[in-house]
Amino acid sequence: MLELTNNIIDWLQYTANELKGSVRRMFMAKTMQQLGYGGASAAENRLGWNRGTIRKGQQELETGAIEDDFSARGRKKSEEHFPNLLDDIKKIAEPESQTDPSFNSCRLYTRLTAKEVRKRLLEMEGYDEKILPCTKTINTKLNELNYNPKKVQKTKPHKRIKKTDAIFEQVHKANKAADNNQKEIRISIDAKARMNIGNFSRGGRNRVLTKAEDHDLDVKEKLTPFGFYLPEHDDLFLFFTEGYASSDFIVDCLEEIWPEIKAQYGVDILTLNMDNGMENSSSRTQFIKRLVEFADNSNITINLAYYPPYHSKYNPIERVWGVYENHICGDIMDTVETTLKFAESMTYNGKNPVVKLTEKIYGTGAKVGKKAMEKYNEFVERLPSLEKWSVTISPGYFG
Repeated sequence: MLELTNNIIDWLQYTANELKGSVRRMFMAKTMQQLGYGGASAAENRLGWNRGTIRKGQQELETGAIEDDFSARGRKKSEEHFPNLLDDIKKIAEPESQTDPSFNSCRLYTRLTAKEVRKRLLEMEGYDEKILPCTKTINTKLNELNYNPKKVQKTKPHKRIKKTDAIFEQVHKANKAADNNQKEIRISIDAKARMNIGNFSRGGRNRVLTKAEDHDLDVKEKLTPFGFYLPEHDDLFLFFTEGYASSDFIVDCLEEIWPEIKAQYGVDILTLNMDNGMENSSSRTQFIKRLVEFADNSNITINLAYYPPYHSKYNPIERVWGVYENHICGDIMDTVETTLKFAESMTYNGKNPVVKLTEKIYGTGAKVGKKAMEKYNEFVERLPSLEKWSVTISPGYFG
């Protein structure tokens, strides 16, 4: 049985004052037990402890139920009331968002305001005007999801064409259909600007003092990065070539990764998100020819969904390049091996990419004659009025 000497009293009071919450209460309860008969009165009179606090500590010792769960107190978050809220906001904002055109940050810019997002949520099933969070809350959720609804000058393209809105509408329609179809996969593809390999600065910062050349005039090696990104699954494939990303290079890389994608997701329809660049344009005969052959060899249907001119930053792969540029900008890409290792170490939405170096050097300028192209065009269907921007390629070329 514990004897309350002056030294013991000082020690017990000091210890209790240093403890917090349930730990303090249970310490008091255990001390009272050690005092024996009349311990509660002794703890109250000589130690200055509250009997109610001691009694609460006894209950916590006996039941194991701790009452310090502060996270369970207060108002619940909106996503607890609406489990699909964040996913629905993402579905609305994603098609309308673009990456930072300068790649100086990983922020996403969206043309939609929080008010517009809330309006579209109300048009969905399961949301009611009376209980749906207010515009201010929706704005907070957009920020938490890394969408920035504030308009900035960078997001405004320099030019528009008459069909820009119609092209956007068709792209969103094709993407939504692909994402909702279990037998269809969507891949966003694009090349990044050629990289100088050498002791050159990329304008970033590093905690380790690193010195680079004053100028990048003496460039002996260059690499062209090309990406294949699956937006619905966050799978990423990065190919590097010392040459240019020609039509043959693009389709060869696609053919290389397709068996893995098809085996993993069990799909037989492929939708490609692209800009209408030189080598992957729907007017590029060599590109269409290779895709027709690929569709038949793989027995799949291919949908080409192009973004409007001057709006390529809305293509999801561009967001990958923003993260990649920020990942490597503080270091020196002095060798090919270093460049590949840095690419492997980056993460996008928590996943590392599959990185490959293509040793074959591809030539550019390959074309298919008009007469030969007639046979390939039999398996190419173009959407009226949007012939360059929405194309479907069917299998069957080789019979």
